[in-house]
Amino acid sequence: MTPISSASAPLTDVRRIAVLRANGLGDYIVGEPALAALRAAYPDAEITLLGAAHTVALLEDRPSPVDRVLVVPPVHGVRVGSAAPDATEEEIEAWAAEQRAEGYDLAVQLHGGGGNSNRLLLRLGATTTVGAATADAPKPDRWVPYTAFQHDTLRWLEVVGAAGAPPVRIEPRLTVTEADRAASIEAVPETDAPLVVVHPGATDPRRCYPEDRLGRIARVLADRGARVVVVGGASEAGRVREVARGFGGPVETVVGDLSLPGLVGLLERAHLVLANDSGPRHIAGAAGTATVAVFTYANLADVAPLSRARHRVLVSWHGGCRVCGRRVLDGWCDHGVSATHDVPEAEVQEAAIELFEQVVAADRDAAQSAPRLVER
Repeated sequence: MTPISSASAPLTDVRRIAVLRANGLGDYIVGEPALAALRAAYPDAEITLLGAAHTVALLEDRPSPVDRVLVVPPVHGVRVGSAAPDATEEEIEAWAAEQRAEGYDLAVQLHGGGGNSNRLLLRLGATTTVGAATADAPKPDRWVPYTAFQHDTLRWLEVVGAAGAPPVRIEPRLTVTEADRAASIEAVPETDAPLVVVHPGATDPRRCYPEDRLGRIARVLADRGARVVVVGGASEAGRVREVARGFGGPVETVVGDLSLPGLVGLLERAHLVLANDSGPRHIAGAAGTATVAVFTYANLADVAPLSRARHRVLVSWHGGCRVCGRRVLDGWCDHGVSATHDVPEAEVQEAAIELFEQVVAADRDAAQSAPRLVER
């Protein structure tokens, strides 16, 4: 088997497709253009996403490129968001046997370098397998090299290109439903003020910009007319409190009370989302909302927004622990603190003000130019 260097012709007689991508919400968003390409290339095929439980919750009752999501067990090296122990070999084989019974014509690995994920992919029994692979990973039938410092959206578009699915777009999209909007309004009622949502969390605490700075930046936006709402899950309550302390006055907070649909709806309603490299920031961008976020040098390369018209990306070029200075690509230091603290607060503030004012002005212009009904 040799690597595929360019898009291949579509396969024939593809009725059932499995796609392995069992990682975070932001990872789903980053890979969504690849799923859209598969849907366009194989419009009549059933696409099953082998994903994580939170992906089921995100896509339930939501139009997307996939037809269904099945949860992957906690396989070593192919798992996310679960404190459960790794599945036993018997449990993995039982799950794989169920997948083989599905009779997949095509199985695609969009989950990493393949050291663990390709082994799982090859157990699905698909007629044709496609994926990325490092030099020492098992190789699917068609594969592309997995190399460092390639943006994941483009990486996965290359992989599905090897499956006969050329790109249809590069920007991720997430359909927002009326149920999302209703759930968000129940938690955060509408007002006429332009809305800024601040999310201070991230799966990796090293990606979290200092919360007091986010609070002060949010206060500057509030002084310019923004309605600020700080959101976080139950585990992020401390970070939300620190943002509120930095804000220096009463500020709306929503901690642990937003359903996932409510969060999606709130992020879409916002004029601006101020956040870290996190799932909510990715969701906001895919829903069409402007974002300002701070990234480490490592995450800039693989998951930062590809466009800048509605997104501002601030970068920590050092990306070292605030306590010991260990850089993110050099491994864990267990301090669990920010590695983006070296990005000057003034730079983040300037970017937030500029984009907020740009979005508010565009919204005002659109409202003024909208056709009006004339009473007769």
